[in-house]
Amino acid sequence: MLVENNVALQPLNTFGIAARAHSLARVRDEAGIAELISQLAGQAPALVLGGGSNLVITGDIKGLVIKVEVSGKRLIEETDKGWLVEAGAGENWHGFVAWTLAQGWPGLENMALIPGLVGASPVQNIGAYGVELQDRFHSLDAIDLRSGQTFSLDAAQCGFGYRDSVFKHAPSDERSYGLAGCAIITRVRFLLPKPWTPVLGYLDLERKMAETGISEPDAMQIFDWVVAIRSAKLPDPAVIGNAGSFFKNPTVTPEQCADIIARDPKVVHYPMDDGSIKLAAGWLIDACGWKGKSVGNAAVYERQALVLVNKGGPEHPCTGGEVMTLAKAIQTSVYERFGIMLEPEPVVV
Repeated sequence: MLVENNVALQPLNTFGIAARAHSLARVRDEAGIAELISQLAGQAPALVLGGGSNLVITGDIKGLVIKVEVSGKRLIEETDKGWLVEAGAGENWHGFVAWTLAQGWPGLENMALIPGLVGASPVQNIGAYGVELQDRFHSLDAIDLRSGQTFSLDAAQCGFGYRDSVFKHAPSDERSYGLAGCAIITRVRFLLPKPWTPVLGYLDLERKMAETGISEPDAMQIFDWVVAIRSAKLPDPAVIGNAGSFFKNPTVTPEQCADIIARDPKVVHYPMDDGSIKLAAGWLIDACGWKGKSVGNAAVYERQALVLVNKGGPEHPCTGGEVMTLAKAIQTSVYERFGIMLEPEPVVV
């Protein structure tokens, strides 16, 4: 375990926001985490940091920041149902997806190029192009920051929802199972199903099928398509600082959707299995005229209104305050036009 003082956080968050941590501990295995917890003596860290890809920092962090760097990838077992694979929380998510496909284990291809680390994937219940993490999730290991005890959770215990899990909710009382700020995820396991079937229901993938003439793509072809689609729409954080999709796609009732369609027939919407309708938040933001607009050095990406970016670069980075001022202005604008309050995806600290 390595503990550093007065650490610059700008290179550790994909938005590139300049801030500092009073102290930062890098933990690379379960023993290091246990040692750190014993030193904390019941005090919670200020922040548990993975890849910093879903984060808006609004100022210097006075307490301890824990940087999770647990590595490792392996196949646990292969059965008639599928491949059970495991990755350390510090593994790069996209790299892990590519690795599973290289081994001949399909199932994660629709979630290619999502930024961040494996350990953050169940926290956010990440998803893209018709597949969510909960669809492939098996279980995870974590360490309780209060007691130092190791525990495991299955999918039901994680309480997955749309971009949601128990790790995003603080325990309100002794009976609550919220785990925000209470645990560090160390390893995550996925069950990649047999037989594999492609998930192709999104318009962008249908367009790729039409363009290429490939009507029955394999998993690697879908992976390549998703990478191409996301690369065309979304900025590379290494080039333009950002936190990926900034707002969740809202869900509405069919009646609410019909009312919006009556006023805006081109609204992008998708029916859900539970009867609700998912609206494309990026389309709503674009319809309100926000694409390319800015507050200070925080701006709405000109190619995709769902993404807020650091247009000042590393030399003149935007502040967390500018990002949140822009986000709140967008929320107000969308609510006034559509009656929908957009919910941000990133964690704000």
